[in-house]
Amino acid sequence: MTRTDVPSSGPAGLREQAARYALLPLRIFLGVTFVYAGLDKLTDSAFLSPSGPGSIGELMHGVRDTSAIPALVDWALLSPVGFAVALAIGELLVGLGVLAGLLTRIAATGGALISLSLWLTVSWQVTPYYYGNDLIYLMAWIPLILAGAPYLSLDSVIRSRRSRRTA
Repeated sequence: MTRTDVPSSGPAGLREQAARYALLPLRIFLGVTFVYAGLDKLTDSAFLSPSGPGSIGELMHGVRDTSAIPALVDWALLSPVGFAVALAIGELLVGLGVLAGLLTRIAATGGALISLSLWLTVSWQVTPYYYGNDLIYLMAWIPLILAGAPYLSLDSVIRSRRSRRTA
């Protein structure tokens, strides 16, 4: 072990440790939130209905004329239940991937695309814009797209094993 492998003690060492794990709270928050959102959708029979109060169909019809891309809403309305299930499974997979740190950049890109599509459709009409949470989620995914999950992740375990094999 070299001297650079040993974390220094004192404030500098704490700053180094904090910087190393800075994205971990974001990973946990986004992962738990997306797992919860996916499970919530999959277990809500009203949401998984093509029409009626609380359904995906009613939601989509309600935002169609105020969305930035009405054609995207029209596409989802071709099969509202299929779209709702795909969205829920996507949220679940993104959340699990980010929590485990497995293919983190890909999972984060999926999360960003989900957030972007929801921002352009469901929360586009929210004013002022900063009241809409989908834009905030979109921005929150960007650090994980850029950095991945370098610590406390399956990605880091896989990377470590690969580097040992090639050494």
